[in-house]
Amino acid sequence: MLSRIAESIFWIGRYIERMEDTARILDVQTQLVLEDASVEEEPACRSLLSIMGVDMTGDDAPQGPLNLTSVLHLLAYDASSPASIAFCLESARESARGARETLSVPLWEVLNTAYRAIPTGQLSRMRAPAIFQWARERAALIDGTAAASMIRDEGYHFLVLGRCIERADMTSRLVATASLSAAASGSSWTSALRAVGGYEAFLRTNNGVESERAAAEFLLLDRLFPRSVIYSLTRAEECLDNLEPAARRTGFQNEAQRLIGRMKAELEFRTLTDLMADLPDEMEAMQRTCATATTAITKRYFAGAEALSWLGA
Repeated sequence: MLSRIAESIFWIGRYIERMEDTARILDVQTQLVLEDASVEEEPACRSLLSIMGVDMTGDDAPQGPLNLTSVLHLLAYDASSPASIAFCLESARESARGARETLSVPLWEVLNTAYRAIPTGQLSRMRAPAIFQWARERAALIDGTAAASMIRDEGYHFLVLGRCIERADMTSRLVATASLSAAASGSSWTSALRAVGGYEAFLRTNNGVESERAAAEFLLLDRLFPRSVIYSLTRAEECLDNLEPAARRTGFQNEAQRLIGRMKAELEFRTLTDLMADLPDEMEAMQRTCATATTAITKRYFAGAEALSWLGA
């Protein structure tokens, strides 16, 4: 596979995952602000921007007082903002154009149809929470079409690899924010679980008993929940193994395998008590690992023509 095509497919996976995760997080956080009178709007908006990696001191930071209207514009509608739903969808479609000859017709059609909501103005006319539901549905349709129509060759592994690295990164951001906010709001862990769509699965797993420790363990270490950090790292590691068949006999063949494998091992073999002792710093290290692994993947496999920077730690 040509490196530019592999890179385009990898970034399709990342951008669509980022779009879906952004919609999930916005949906939960806006409901929290609107429905819980004890939640202050401006601190909640700052926390939301922090989750999404928006630099509040940079040129792209919103001007004036922070409120839900300005944050929704920045994270949902503004196609010039790298953290927005519109930007991710537009970038995913542009990446798909770069790999058009290798994508299945159904996958190209669902991506292109979703993108058409931007130039036609459909996306800008949507209001919360309709835009969040729309983004989640489009992401699910794109992922499902890819799973149903792509052969399990290098292209598919690059797509899943991008998606899993992004998912591990976003879940770690939620865990870090929930940990920092737990003292101020007892609902922060519940919000994190709802944001990843795992609240009901968490209750079934823990027989209806809720605690901060159990929520952190579920989001970080549950091997059966597809949005947990450990599940995402395991799938990413499997994709890299499939891209490097020789590694099955001789160990890791590239830096990305070493980084992801080491982080996965550290999560699996450290006690939860150790992780909980300094959870924000641990999650920041996770985000750095995801960023460094992406750089290593780019150096080994790609031409470097796609996005040169990414919102990270």
